[in-house]
Order: sequence, then structure tokens, then C-alpha cells
Amino acid sequence: MSTKLKKTLSFLFIVASITAVVIIAFSNTELKDAMNAIQQMDFWWLAGIFGCWIVCVVFDGLNYWCYLRREKYDISVGRSINVSLIGFYYSNITPSAAGGQPMQVNSLRKAGIPVGYGTMAVTIRFFTNQFMVSAMGLVLFLCNRTFVYEQLQGAIWLVRIGWLINFSAVPLVILATWKRMWVQRFFIWLACLLHKMHLLKNKEAMIEKITEVLDTYNKAMRDLLKRPGQIMIQFTCSFISLLGLFATVVFTYYAFGQKGTPWYQVLTLSCLLYLSASYTPLPGASGAQEGGFLVYFRGIFHSGIIGMALLTWRFFTFYLFLIVGVGMVILERILVNREKKRRLLAGMPENPEGKQECLPEGNEEKTE
Repeated sequence: MSTKLKKTLSFLFIVASITAVVIIAFSNTELKDAMNAIQQMDFWWLAGIFGCWIVCVVFDGLNYWCYLRREKYDISVGRSINVSLIGFYYSNITPSAAGGQPMQVNSLRKAGIPVGYGTMAVTIRFFTNQFMVSAMGLVLFLCNRTFVYEQLQGAIWLVRIGWLINFSAVPLVILATWKRMWVQRFFIWLACLLHKMHLLKNKEAMIEKITEVLDTYNKAMRDLLKRPGQIMIQFTCSFISLLGLFATVVFTYYAFGQKGTPWYQVLTLSCLLYLSASYTPLPGASGAQEGGFLVYFRGIFHSGIIGMALLTWRFFTFYLFLIVGVGMVILERILVNREKKRRLLAGMPENPEGKQECLPEGNEEKTE
């Protein structure tokens, strides 16, 4: 598939997604008067929703910045946030968020970070995010389990499946650290099985990719485990970033003047909705997020409000990432082109990221 066709399909999907959200929201029988719902909004709380978005983005970027600065790479906080936004953008336009991490590694490469360390920074952020979202979901669920069961009723199975899928990444990364060969043998067996079933064409290429990914995970986690202080920083950044994302529903709830449900119960449902919908293999988990919002928050947002609440929440947790992400992609291209011109005028090599790859501390190649 050509790059131009991919971009066209992504654009068409975004347009279709926006249309679907509007239809879902405005076809809701409870939304009788959209203008009345808007007039009820408290714009100070609306500003708070934007503040939650800022917190989510900034602390996600700090996750990369803290790790790379610890590795003695000169990257600014602003550039790290730019990398974060580019990741959010590509995650939201590709199925199962598959494009986010590779594009972040590429963006870090353009910022002068060797691919090995860029991949490790992204890997560590992935692990800490998966661990924290699973831990937060479990704690919030256990503390509010009676409310959750009453509110979700038959939909509670979505939470259980979502939690298991999100948490599954944690033991896999741990096994890749301590029992790497076990994991490698399993995935090689799986690749061979898929090849025999004619579901996988190039078995050798897949095995090579599996080995490369496992090498990266192994190096990243062993390097991180040597630094307890760094582990705490990474987990703290992930926790605050995710808290900012989940709190958008809480601020939306109060922005529309809603009462009757404590903020911590609204936060619980927000976290569980993320767990339930994030594994959906569609860009931005579209459809699952919107439908889940209507199911999870029925009765929480009162009559005539839930449709506009859905639109407001989805704008800040999906469409704003797309809008700002496009700007960051364009800005990155401008900055890279300027840097190339500057280096050419100074008689320096064109490729600033072409540094010799360095292995993490403790993984240096031995010479005889």
C-alpha cells in the first residue's frame, strides 16, 4: 500500500469517525436540546478539561526526557513533548495503535537519539504505562466494586477482558527480561504455526523481527532495573499522565453542572472504560469508546446532557490529539530541514543522528 493511499485512508477514517460520533451523540433520545446543554456548561471546568489534556501530554513527554537525560543525551523537554504528541497522533490513526511507537523512535532518531536508545525509551514508557493502567484499574475497581457492579451490570465482562489484555503485556515484558528464551521459543512456535496455516507468508522475517524486539525489551528492562530511582520516576510520570487522561470525564461531569455521583466513582468508570475499549483494533478505538461511554455513564449524566458530554470528552481525548499532532508532524519536518541546512552551511555531516550505536551500561560487547 502506497504512502499516499495510507494517508488518504487515514483522513477518510477520521472524517468517518467524526461523523459517527456526531450521529451517536445527536441520535441519543436524551439529547433534546443541544444548545441548552451547551448553555449549562461552566467554562472554568471546561478549561480544567484542557488542563487535564496538558498534564497527560507533558508527563508522557517527561517519561522520555527523564530516561534520555539519564543516559546523557541532550534532548529538551519541548522536544520530548513533541515526540509524545507525534506518538499520540500516529497511535490514533493506525489500527491497534500500531504506528505510534515506531514513529516515536523515528522522531527521536531525528532529534539525535540513536535508534537503540530511542527504542528503549519507548519500550520503558510502554511497560510503565501498561503496569500503571492495570494497577489503577484494579485499585479503583476494588475500592468501588459495589458501585461498578450496579452501574455496569451485564457489561462487567468487558472490564474483565480489557484488564486481562492490558495486563498481559506486563508479565510478557518481565518474562522477556528473565526468561527471554522461553518467550522467544513460544513466538517462534506461533510463527511456524501461522505459516503452516498459510496465515503468515514470510516466517523467517517474522522470527528475525521477534528476536530484534525481544533483544530490545531485554536490554531496556535490565538497564532500568539497575536504577530504582529511575524506575520510580518513570512510574510517577506514567501515573500522572494517565490520571490526567482519566480525569477528563470528571471535569466534563462538573462542566455540565452534574451532581449525584462522587468524583472518584466517575474517575473509576473513566479508567475502566479505557481498559475496556483500548484493545479494540480500530484507530483511536473508535466506536468502542463512544458506545462504551454511553453504556458506562448512563444515568450518571442526566437527561439531555450525555450526548454533548460525549462530544466534549471525545474532543479532548481523541480529536485534539489529531489536530495538535498534525501540527507537531509539520513542525518536526521544519525543524529537521532547518537543522540540515545549518549543518550544511557549517560544513558538518548531514545526518546528525548518525552517531555510533551505544549499548546500555552493562551490555558492552566483549573483545578478546
